Amino acid sequence: MRTFGLIGYPLTHSFSKKYFLKKFKDEVITDAEYLNFPIRHINEFKEIINSDKNFAGFNVTSPYKQEIIPFLDELDSSAQKINAVNVIKITEKNKRKYLKGYNTDIYGFRESLKKKMNPEIKNALILGTGGAAKAVSCALKNLNVNYKFVSRKEKYHEKFISYKKLNKDIISENLLIVNATPLGIYPRINQKPDIPYSFLSEKHHLFDLIYNPSQTLFLTEGKKRGAKIQNGLEMLHLQAEKAWKIFCE
Repeated sequence: MRTFGLIGYPLTHSFSKKYFLKKFKDEVITDAEYLNFPIRHINEFKEIINSDKNFAGFNVTSPYKQEIIPFLDELDSSAQKINAVNVIKITEKNKRKYLKGYNTDIYGFRESLKKKMNPEIKNALILGTGGAAKAVSCALKNLNVNYKFVSRKEKYHEKFISYKKLNKDIISENLLIVNATPLGIYPRINQKPDIPYSFLSEKHHLFDLIYNPSQTLFLTEGKKRGAKIQNGLEMLHLQAEKAWKIFCE
């Protein structure tokens, strides 16, 4: 029996286990199981990987997409670019487990966004600076969209801007705004990024990587003003299928 699992904390918001168990049932995959591993500290990963399970791969979610890297033997090019991992494939080399990290966030976000984005949009704001935000930046670069990270801290770099400096001109120039923070995720659904929503218009496209709830307060504020809104559910489906292909290669 091949064992797959999800590493992160907490995992109350995650869809991975339900998604893969349904996939195993629908596609009559009888030699695989999927488990959740809600670990409070990344060092607990050592105990998991050294247990008796026949591990074949893991998905990795927040807050460990970067912290997991020292435990891996190799990173593929996508994970190296943004220094973040959300998929681990396990094979055997020299009679020991060999762990290789990948990132499918880039692929999932890019493919989901380009289906719905107005190709005339050339500038974007990425809310957040973590691993998910870095994946978004890489995807936007692939799509020839200029971007800036919006950070809570002041950073003197052309690619960064602080929340407190967002104004009408900046919001008007950046018609794509991506929430790559956990603000608004279940159960903290009353939270939202601190941006001047009053400057949004029907020309804007708001993408929230969060999928639970399906419409966050961030997206609700955009919808009120006629903006196109998009959540992260399709992105998750795309990256999950990409992860499965990696596991099975």
